[in-house]
Amino acid sequence: MIRLEQLHKSFGRQKVLENYSLHVHPGESFVILGRSGIGKSVTLKHIVGLLKPDQGKIFVDGEDITHADKATLFRVRHKVAYLFQSAALINWLTVGKNVELPLLEHTKLSRRDIRQRAMQALDELDMSSAYDKMPVDISGGMKKRAALARVLVMEPAIILYDEPTAGLDPIMTNNIARLIRDVQETHDVTSITVTHDLESAYHIADRIGMHDQGRIIETGTVLEMRRSDNPVVRAFLRGESSDSLKTRNNRVKE
Repeated sequence: MIRLEQLHKSFGRQKVLENYSLHVHPGESFVILGRSGIGKSVTLKHIVGLLKPDQGKIFVDGEDITHADKATLFRVRHKVAYLFQSAALINWLTVGKNVELPLLEHTKLSRRDIRQRAMQALDELDMSSAYDKMPVDISGGMKKRAALARVLVMEPAIILYDEPTAGLDPIMTNNIARLIRDVQETHDVTSITVTHDLESAYHIADRIGMHDQGRIIETGTVLEMRRSDNPVVRAFLRGESSDSLKTRNNRVKE
């Protein structure tokens, strides 16, 4: 469903992606796992064409979007939904109007049908009571669920989650992780979740790809990753950074 082949991306002198390859199967929940600030979200922006690679190829549902024109990108983006880390609700619209917005922009449904679909999406996520509330009046976890409802009303084939549990308390983090899994199974979508949260990754993933030094260094199921003998993977699972691993290895060499 999604295929990235040997992507390279730099911003000035900073190399963010280097020989980055990734395959995600239809209906799969794939997690890109790695520490914060190393360019995981850059991968998602390539998949929706917000960024272009310096080298490499990007395929979404069989279409090469690496250097696609606007018409092709518009068609492909109708299949893909993007859940931003901040939820990105529009502050001057109610929760209900936020959820209705993509239907108003991209469909010819009647106002009545739009409201009905928005209510159904919110109800699925136990958010129907927040329909008339403003974003400022709901919690961080509710904002994430409202943003997810806005995603679901367009019935996407692919959902991209950018650090969906960032800034949430442990209980809400577990709730959002379970919710992502439920959505993937109920709606039969293909999903990619970017996170540095190990426990969330375990809840969400069919497979995990370990992101380090600008590339995916290993992929596998949760069980396979737990049994990995890759030192970087093992260090991350112990709560160590790859930098601390390098330092320790350098000391051993010395």
